[in-house]
Amino acid sequence: MSASGTAVSADGAGGAGTSRPAPSGGRKTVSSVLWAVLVPALLLLGAALGQWVTWAGVVVALAVIAVAACVIGGSWHRAGAATLVSFGGFALMLFAGPAAYEAYMNTAGEPVDAVVTQVVDRDQRRGPDMSCTVRELGGKRTTYEVSQQENCFGQARPGDRVEIRKDPLGLLDPRLPDSPDQRNTTEITLAITAALTLLVAGGTFYGGQRRRG
Repeated sequence: MSASGTAVSADGAGGAGTSRPAPSGGRKTVSSVLWAVLVPALLLLGAALGQWVTWAGVVVALAVIAVAACVIGGSWHRAGAATLVSFGGFALMLFAGPAAYEAYMNTAGEPVDAVVTQVVDRDQRRGPDMSCTVRELGGKRTTYEVSQQENCFGQARPGDRVEIRKDPLGLLDPRLPDSPDQRNTTEITLAITAALTLLVAGGTFYGGQRRRG
């Protein structure tokens, strides 16, 4: 009786001591690809959203990084990949937002003639904090106050005429033009964003493929 019970247990026919079957190679690859696409895509969405509503973009990005770290490091038991994705995700947040803003303004922004009326350097402890005030030369002569996020780095002085780029949807602040020494900054930012996106996607895919049950 006892021998028979032992045999049944060894076969796993009893069911009580059976372990959860590992996912097949095909299912593992599909789920890894889905996570590798979803994580960077949501991070890019959060970074773009942060250019409009900063706190909302930060919340989305931090939530995505937290979930990805829990899945890769906790469920898949790949601490190295989880660390890589986490740090890569934070770096992606820093570059993807400006990249999306610059690319959008350079392609869809409406060119408007304006004049710089004031340039202020608050010079805070963490470094220079530039603020530029610009006024449209035509239409309603609307005045805007833009920061370094909108490319105010002291390249224009009060009285200078510039061509700003306005958001056709009216959601984002206008962007000041680049100075001569800022050539290709948008392309460089986009290249870094693309590299970090691939890093996050690759780390997530690797963690999924090498997961341990």
